[in-house]
Amino acid sequence: MHFLHPMALVEAGAIIGARSRIWAFTHILSGAVVGEDCNICDHVFIENDVIVGDRVTVKCGVQLWDGVRLEQDVFIGPNVTFTNDAFPRSRQRPVTFLRTIVQAGASIGANATILPGITIGTGVMVGAGAVVTKSVPAHAIVMGNPARITGYVDAGPLAEQVNAKPQATGVQVTRSKVQGVTLHSLPRHMDMRGELSVGNFNGDIPFIPQRYFLVFNVPSKEVRGQHAHHQCHQFLVCTRGSVRVLADDGKRREEFSLERPEIGLYLPPLIWGEQFSYSHDAALLVFASHMYDAADYIRDYQSFRKVKLEG
Repeated sequence: MHFLHPMALVEAGAIIGARSRIWAFTHILSGAVVGEDCNICDHVFIENDVIVGDRVTVKCGVQLWDGVRLEQDVFIGPNVTFTNDAFPRSRQRPVTFLRTIVQAGASIGANATILPGITIGTGVMVGAGAVVTKSVPAHAIVMGNPARITGYVDAGPLAEQVNAKPQATGVQVTRSKVQGVTLHSLPRHMDMRGELSVGNFNGDIPFIPQRYFLVFNVPSKEVRGQHAHHQCHQFLVCTRGSVRVLADDGKRREEFSLERPEIGLYLPPLIWGEQFSYSHDAALLVFASHMYDAADYIRDYQSFRKVKLEG
């Protein structure tokens, strides 16, 4: 059984899961589905084509319009605004409303606005008042208008090794908490003619590359990467400017700041990687162990997690 406040209105046909609590002045239309153990607070409106998963909290003053999907363990803060029509006109309804998905474990802070047709990834944290205009990758923290990634949940502080002083000889290799990921401080030589950093393939760099690619002129708001590889190894060096990198092995994640050309980050296969917060002048050089093969990419985070669990 569920709890229904006497001042709430749940129309016939709506499905409310066991042990869910529906509080005063909430109105749920007939086609809506609310899962088990949910808490739907005062003055919430839930339209017909809405599915709310188990253990979801929806705080006061929220409207869930047709097309909204909230997966399990989602938190929706007070007065969060969802939208489902990118070009609204009075008395003109689209053939179908855009679908907005908030994936498992995500939290959306008070007064945030969520534009239609996007996906808020697993475990994401949306800051209060943020205006989210595009899909957000899993576990990201986004803030501002428009919302931009400022970090990742449970990634810990930026790796301290990047602050080490440049060294003239030898290679310092530091293991991260992410499985197989290492940070390499390569030799850096300086004199009046300029500066030079050097590394040996299959030695200082853990493999012999088959190709390289260079990423530059990236707007600071953009996120790149967002994939893992089945077989390909990668080694990242920011030759100019700075960029932040997330590495995730499915259980642990860590952020790294690449801001000196003698610092390299090694990402082995089956590590989810994302790059964000590019400086305006950033140039990211990536060495890869394999030639390009579209089949080697895992581009969906949930699929990546499944591969890791099965492995």
